[in-house]
Amino acid sequence: MKLRVRFLQLPILFDADRLAQEVAAIPESAWRPHPKGFPGNDALTLITSGGDPNSDQRGGAMAPTPHLKACPYLMQVLETLGGTWGRSRLMRLSGDSEVTPHIDTDYYWRDRMRVHVPIVTQPTVRFICGDEEVNMKAGECWIFDTWTLHSVHNDATRSRIHLVADTVGGGNLLPLMEQGKSPTETRAGWAPKLSPLRPGPAPVLAYESRNLPDVMTPWEMRDHLGFLLSEVPPGNLQVPPIAQALNRLRANWHALWARSGDDPAARPEYAALLEQTREAVIALGAYDIPMRNKMPLGPSLNALIFASALGGGAEGMDADDRAGPGSAAPLPAPASVSAPAVLKGGDPVFDRPIFIVSSPRSGSTLLFETLARAPGLATIGSESHALMEQIPGISPAARNWDSNRMTAAEATPAITTPLRERFRAALRDRSGALVVADPVRMLEKTPKNALRIPFLAAAFPEARFIYLHREPEPTLASMMEAWISGGFRTYPQLPGWTGPDWSLLLTPGWRELIGAPLNRIVATQWATTTRILLDDLSALPRDRWTSIRYEAFIATPQEEISRLCRTMGLDWDSVLDVSLPMARHTISAPHPEKWRTSADAIDAVRALWAAEHARALALIG
Repeated sequence: MKLRVRFLQLPILFDADRLAQEVAAIPESAWRPHPKGFPGNDALTLITSGGDPNSDQRGGAMAPTPHLKACPYLMQVLETLGGTWGRSRLMRLSGDSEVTPHIDTDYYWRDRMRVHVPIVTQPTVRFICGDEEVNMKAGECWIFDTWTLHSVHNDATRSRIHLVADTVGGGNLLPLMEQGKSPTETRAGWAPKLSPLRPGPAPVLAYESRNLPDVMTPWEMRDHLGFLLSEVPPGNLQVPPIAQALNRLRANWHALWARSGDDPAARPEYAALLEQTREAVIALGAYDIPMRNKMPLGPSLNALIFASALGGGAEGMDADDRAGPGSAAPLPAPASVSAPAVLKGGDPVFDRPIFIVSSPRSGSTLLFETLARAPGLATIGSESHALMEQIPGISPAARNWDSNRMTAAEATPAITTPLRERFRAALRDRSGALVVADPVRMLEKTPKNALRIPFLAAAFPEARFIYLHREPEPTLASMMEAWISGGFRTYPQLPGWTGPDWSLLLTPGWRELIGAPLNRIVATQWATTTRILLDDLSALPRDRWTSIRYEAFIATPQEEISRLCRTMGLDWDSVLDVSLPMARHTISAPHPEKWRTSADAIDAVRALWAAEHARALALIG
């Protein structure tokens, strides 16, 4: 949460010795390493999702763990502060260790404060926020500006232990803040007052039960957008078109909210608005625009809006990502290894990562969401358009807007190293928890990657590919629907393009389609993608790819997913219903014959796609 000052000391003191006694009585086995393995950082959970002492999640209904219930004075400390409490822990920093410089920019931190009460500390522990530095003394109570670059350094040999409690506020906390003092202030007679242990029954604390919207209200969205745009220094000429795109999102979101509220039936329309805007701001350079805290605008838009407006949470409410100025994603896990080094042996980070490749609108989202339920697989939770195209060299803008096509020749360390790092840092398991141990099996699905198979095979030397084939007639009908809906615009300001805003992947030769009717555009997109995809798969060793037909997947999902898992060396422990749920990018309710409303338009361009369809059937058998 951004504060008006870097540090604020509250006018209250606690008995640090008494707190230390309670902490010392908790078994050492209760301490857990940092979820991302930062050395010297560990924690003991006090308030967690469901009260589970083994949880590091920040989303869900919060409850006390057995550790907190065993500490009556700790309970009284939280009661005295008076907040509604989110995830809270004891945080231990070993001697000669640090909390590395980072900024908290995700959804969780937009309106939450982090309250620190030092329990075990020493004068050599330095807490730095921006251009200010303090030593928080034992028993004091502090909050600080998490929106500014901050770090902690323990230069002593003894560990530092703080109570670290997260809250949106409430109760007595606001009056305490109003009476608080910045270290830069001089206030006559100001001194914190001791709050000792009081006899009596255990206090009843207030805990978060809702911390992420099912559907973000238009008023919350307006607040987030206004805040982020106010954080961009004036004078940047890239900002006005981005602000215009965000204002369109706000207005259309409000209109849809007025009509449907949080009705689940409206989620595809909400999702289309988010995807359309996300692609637009990426193309307009949002990841290159620095805010006042030196972080790029793009990742904060992603965390506060695109990943959270529909309760996605994986990116907005995840556990302890640390991002520094100039980074467009959380910092990579320490074990990240560049692809050239991997070629000399097995990949120590990515064990046979799986990429689903297909033409657009082939059902890849449904396959991805289903296969992601397999134990042992990790995903970033969504498509990787932003994660990839914010890297210089991957966006088509870096190649004169020719296409999304990439080959092995472009798999240089300058591109593949940050790509691998960003994927590794963003991976979650099927429960949504960050994946700490390496190697990891990653599942990825982004339609543009159908044009990048040689590049991906070079960047991830153990990569495996699943080719999803769907009959072209319903695929082309769905592609036309996607273009018409406006919800799948990828390059709305494509230089030289005079037709409707470009949608779906950017295929080689797209300039030849200027002035063409929509049925010809999508038929060429499909045929070009399929031709390149089939050529690239044919060039790979046969054990590096397999295939699945969409129609078989829909007809017998349990059988087909089980077969895929056996082929890919995965376990499968779920039982699928005969009727699968709709995928997140569904535009309108599916029906086997829905495509026939576009049958004449599709048949008119059959000569463009029929040969590649026959070739695909011959290849997959």
